[in-house]
Amino acid sequence: MKKVIEGSHAVSEAARLARVQVIAAYPITPQTHIVEALSEHCSNGTLNARFINVESEHSAMAAVIGAASGGARAFTASSSHGLAYMHELLHWASAARLPIVMAEVNRALGPGWNIWTDQTDSLAQRDTGWIQLYCEDGQEALDTTLQAFRLAEAVNLPVMVVLDAFYLSHTFEPIEVPDQETVDRFLPAPSPRFQLDTADPSAFNQLVTPAAYMEMRYNTQLAMEEAQRRLIQIEKEFETIFGRSHAPVEAVACEDAEIIMVTTGTVTSTCRQVLADLRSRGEKVGLFKLKLFRPLPTDLICRHLSSAGKIAVIDRNISFGAGGIFAQEIRAGLCNHEPHPPVFGFVAGLGGRDITPDTLVEIYNHTKNNPAPSEETIWIGLNQETVEAWSN
Repeated sequence: MKKVIEGSHAVSEAARLARVQVIAAYPITPQTHIVEALSEHCSNGTLNARFINVESEHSAMAAVIGAASGGARAFTASSSHGLAYMHELLHWASAARLPIVMAEVNRALGPGWNIWTDQTDSLAQRDTGWIQLYCEDGQEALDTTLQAFRLAEAVNLPVMVVLDAFYLSHTFEPIEVPDQETVDRFLPAPSPRFQLDTADPSAFNQLVTPAAYMEMRYNTQLAMEEAQRRLIQIEKEFETIFGRSHAPVEAVACEDAEIIMVTTGTVTSTCRQVLADLRSRGEKVGLFKLKLFRPLPTDLICRHLSSAGKIAVIDRNISFGAGGIFAQEIRAGLCNHEPHPPVFGFVAGLGGRDITPDTLVEIYNHTKNNPAPSEETIWIGLNQETVEAWSN
C-alpha cells in the first residue's frame, strides 16, 4: 500500500511491521514523531509491545539494553544531545553484542541552540561499535529499518538508522508500506543466541581480566567486518521479496568520471539533479552515495573512487581540528591504494543550512579548477560578515 507519510512515520511504520516487543523512549526534537506514533500503536492495539516512558535518553538506552538482554526485539530513537547523553551505554550495547535498533535523526549540537540537521551527532558515535546506515529518502528509511533488525540479529550488533532532521524526518512523500505477511516472511521472530533466562541462570557482562578482554574486542571487530557481507545478502533477499534495493554504496556515472562527488543522506537527491545537469553539458562527473558508514566499506570505496581524477566529499559535519569526517574516512580508505586521486573535503550545510544545487555546482567548479586541495577543509557558504563579527 502506498501512503503519503513523513519520514519519521516511515520509521515508526517499519518498527511496527517488525513486531518490536519493547520500545523505550524519551522525546527530543526532531525524532519525537517516531516514538509518538509507536506509542499510539501500542495504546490502540495495532502493536503488541511494551512502551516504556523513561526520564532520560540514558535511561531509554538502559531499558532497551535490558530488554535485548532478555531476548526481546528492542527499539528506540534519539537525536543530538539525547544521543550524546546515551554515549556510555552505546558502548555497553555493542560490547554486550545486543541486536538493538535505534533511529537517529541528525540534529546539530549546541550551543548555539539549534534543532536543524547536522551529522556531527551520529558521527561522534562512530567508535562505539554500532553499525551506521544513512538514509536518503522516506522509502529508504522504512526499508532500512526493516533490514536493520535482520542485520542486527544476524551479527549480534546494534544498528543505527540515520535520517536528516526535517529534510527527511518531517517531509511527506509517497512511500510503499508493505503488508504484515510479507514483512513476516522477510523478518521472522527473533531467535537470540543467548539471553537472560530464569530457567537457565547465567551471568552476563561481568568483570573481565586482561587474559580475555582483548579477544572479546577482536570478536566484536570480526562481527563488524561480517556486517557488510551480511547486509549485501539481506539487501538481495529484500529486493527479491519487495522489489526494491538500497545497496551499501551506490555509484552513479562513475566509470568515466573525472570528478566524483561523495554524498550521504538527503543531499544525495539534490546531487542527482546536479549530476544530470552537469552531464547534459558534457561534464564528466559521477556521484558516489555512501549509505553504510560503519563498518566502513573500504573495498567498495577503493573500487569506485580510485580511478577518478579527483574526489569531492560533501560533509554536513565537522571534527574540530581535523575537518569533515567523511572526507577523513575516504582518505583513510584510499591511503593504501596507490596511486589514488586527491580528496577535496567540503563542509557545508551545518545547522540545517540549505545545500542547494548552486552549492553543489560551486563545489564541483572548485574541484575542477584546482589541481589539488588548497587546504584540508574547504568551507562552503560561509557568511564572512558574521564570521568577522564573531571573531571580534
